[in-house]
Amino acid sequence: MAAIGRVKPAAPMQDSARPAQPEVAVQAGETPDTAVVTADMPMLADPKTLFLGGLFVLALLAAVYVAQEIVVPLIMAFCLKQLMLPLLRVLARWRVPRPIMGALALILLGTVLLTLMAALSVPAASWGKTISEGFPRLERHLAPLQGPIAGLQDLLGEAQHALTGDNGNNQKAVAVDKMGALDLVFSGTRAALEGLVLTAAILFFLIVAGDTFLRRAVEILPNFENKRRAVEIALQVEHDISVYLFTIAGMNLAVGVAVGTAMALCGMGDPLLWGAVAFVLNFVPILGPLTGIGLFVLLGFMQEDTVGAALLPGALYLCVHLIEGELVTPALLARRFTLNPVAVILSIIFWYWMWGVFGAVLAVPMLAIIKILCDHVRPLAVIGHFLEGEERVADRYVTAYAKKRSSTRS
Repeated sequence: MAAIGRVKPAAPMQDSARPAQPEVAVQAGETPDTAVVTADMPMLADPKTLFLGGLFVLALLAAVYVAQEIVVPLIMAFCLKQLMLPLLRVLARWRVPRPIMGALALILLGTVLLTLMAALSVPAASWGKTISEGFPRLERHLAPLQGPIAGLQDLLGEAQHALTGDNGNNQKAVAVDKMGALDLVFSGTRAALEGLVLTAAILFFLIVAGDTFLRRAVEILPNFENKRRAVEIALQVEHDISVYLFTIAGMNLAVGVAVGTAMALCGMGDPLLWGAVAFVLNFVPILGPLTGIGLFVLLGFMQEDTVGAALLPGALYLCVHLIEGELVTPALLARRFTLNPVAVILSIIFWYWMWGVFGAVLAVPMLAIIKILCDHVRPLAVIGHFLEGEERVADRYVTAYAKKRSSTRS
């Protein structure tokens, strides 16, 4: 069993004007300086509390899975409001009425969506012919792999035949599959439009409501200290979420501009299309850039005859992503906010399983919101510590060590 000791300030060092330092539990192999970091992270030692908390989380996940048609637009509207918070504050200083602020926000959102759709649809239609003409060139590049691919296809065909059998109704099955695919496309488009309308409606009323919910929550708290603390936490959480989302959106826009410029320089054509694709894919960390690399490599092999020229678009996209992911974004967020990469990928996989593509897009913003809330609520600080990236943890240890040294010297 690991030995646990107590570290207290020496009696002569105590100052009557300075409050006594809290006792810090020191584990075996841990120094008092690093123990200061986790002193304000209380562990939930009550098994009953842990059990009830686990049941609540399971019930909440089941509820949001069943009610995803309502929950997803609600979360999207909340994230969009936090993203537009700087603009809303400027409009509030100009004493613009809240209904007009909501209408302006919806107009801005509609303009952005229409611009993005135009950037994706018009050049994509012209690329249909280019892709069809590029398939022979792609087949030449993949000629060495045709043998293994054909063998794998035969094996899969035999396995399907052994499992389902061949009853001579292949044409009917193909027709049924085509009808099912068309129904799936139309139903997906209708669901996306319904979700977009519902998101816009919720966003409008969230902007119109303003701080109404915060004021109502503060009014029911028992004393002034609790009211003040609740307002401070709410405003800080709102500010942190807004800064994070605004920074990420700005960086994704910069990535889109850089990728579009790089594709224009290497002769891919339609830089607006590829910039918009990179902008959208960058909202899904790790999986989005990997998808973009595969897409640009595939398009390069369809357009170019030599392997070096075919790999150039994918290499440029990778360079842009590395500069953004390893240099620029950490410089902007590392001192303020980082996420554990394992938690990020698990969150993307989980929410994609729960809600599909929209879940994958919302996974990282939701994880960031959860971490920010946990950082500001002391009983949940342990969860926020687990979700934290290595850069922020190291910085916290350095800060704690500096505070410990300065208090010891004084």
